[in-house]
Amino acid sequence: MQTVKIPVSIDPIRTAASGLRYEGIVPGVQNKRLNELCAGDCSDVTVSLECGVDIQGIVYLRGKAVTELTLLCQRCMTPYTTKVTVDFSFGLCKTQDEIDELPDAYEPIECNEIGEVRLHQLVEDELIIAMPIIPMHQNDDCNLGTSDVVVGEIDPSHEERPNPFAVLEKLKSK
Repeated sequence: MQTVKIPVSIDPIRTAASGLRYEGIVPGVQNKRLNELCAGDCSDVTVSLECGVDIQGIVYLRGKAVTELTLLCQRCMTPYTTKVTVDFSFGLCKTQDEIDELPDAYEPIECNEIGEVRLHQLVEDELIIAMPIIPMHQNDDCNLGTSDVVVGEIDPSHEERPNPFAVLEKLKSK
């Protein structure tokens, strides 16, 4: 199967009426915000997307995106590669009432001023949300493993300070 580029934007109503499916890639260099969060450029994003109308008459966009990201391990501070996979399901909404009535199976999405949805931005947003909050190697792969990181040492000769509430304790006992 030939790898094709996913369109930058689509008209979801026309696409859903035709029941179109897209399978292809979003070039990694086009994901500028995602690349800023990574330790290196992300690879091309493999995307499969289905557009349609469900039995309730809701226009939906459902799909999956997969990529590999190079992140900086926050434990040992070395780069590592991780696979990020995200499944998404969006329902087209035009008004606040439609958003409120949208079933839980869908996330709301709105069209821009010309009636289109920007697919590249949508996929990039979903991948950013799916990134690990604190990127770390697996314990077996990490240089530091599960050992604690020591930043500095406490001087043991430092004498303890008196308790500032000791005066209150004396008043309480009287």
